[in-house]
Amino acid sequence: MATNKPIFLLALIFILVLIIPISHSRKLPPNTKTRSPFSFLKDLEGCHKGNKSTKGLHNLKHYLHQFGYLNYRNQTHLDDDDFDNALEFALKTYQKNYHVSPTGTLDAATVAKMALPRCGVADIVDGVNTMATKNHHRRPAKSIHTVANYAFFPNNPRWSASKTHLTYRFIPNTRTDAIEPVNSAFRKWASATHFTFSRVGNNEQSDLVVGFFSGNHGDGAPFDGRGRTIAHAFAPSDGRFHYDADEYWVNGAVQNAFDLETTALHEIGHLLGLEHSQIPEAIMFSTIDPGRTKGLHPNDIEGIKALYEK
Repeated sequence: MATNKPIFLLALIFILVLIIPISHSRKLPPNTKTRSPFSFLKDLEGCHKGNKSTKGLHNLKHYLHQFGYLNYRNQTHLDDDDFDNALEFALKTYQKNYHVSPTGTLDAATVAKMALPRCGVADIVDGVNTMATKNHHRRPAKSIHTVANYAFFPNNPRWSASKTHLTYRFIPNTRTDAIEPVNSAFRKWASATHFTFSRVGNNEQSDLVVGFFSGNHGDGAPFDGRGRTIAHAFAPSDGRFHYDADEYWVNGAVQNAFDLETTALHEIGHLLGLEHSQIPEAIMFSTIDPGRTKGLHPNDIEGIKALYEK
């Protein structure tokens, strides 16, 4: 028996050497480029009102419908390939929100904006263009009435004045490498606002719930695969914050992957009542770039203070 022990140990080491790199590699983003889920936009570049039966144009309609820009009374038009008046109007509204010349044509600049991975929360909610709403905030002493580019959900939902401490939990089986980035994001919002947060057990009642989901997960906002909408959260006092489990998630700035804390900062803003900002540097801007980290911006902090001073 003793003579077989070294052979057994060598075999075990050999197996571990093979397994460990394989299991680790599954957590890393791919190095090879794959076709973007927004490739249909590039195929449609140059389309404008009057184009008829343009192959794939219904994909553009569904994109604008998903984020609140396009709603037909006759929903059959959502699935046709005609560039009609409603689509032109929706496209111009999108272009204005994202500081692109509102030509109504799907030009290269508009395609570049639309092709960015983003938060799944719509820009237009219940017919209200939140990104175009200028929220007034009166500053103290000698300052004039100013206008800022932060935004709120329709009817300004927010937590009650007495509800300044919010509890949160993770759904069971949440990936362990997400726990600390989310904890850190809550601490950063606490340091910038009147809110405090504390984590409770995964099976306890809480104000807020964080988890990872794929595809249609029962909240009316299904995820759509890798590289499109990467996360979403709901306005007060719903409390749900969902990551798309199909994305490549990491801690820090890693090429082709998304930073867990940056995304958490954005989605917690929604949980507190902020909608999407028009300022690209703000954490509440709708797109969340892979390979990049961001923190809270003065615009985000000004917005949350304005919401709770109303």
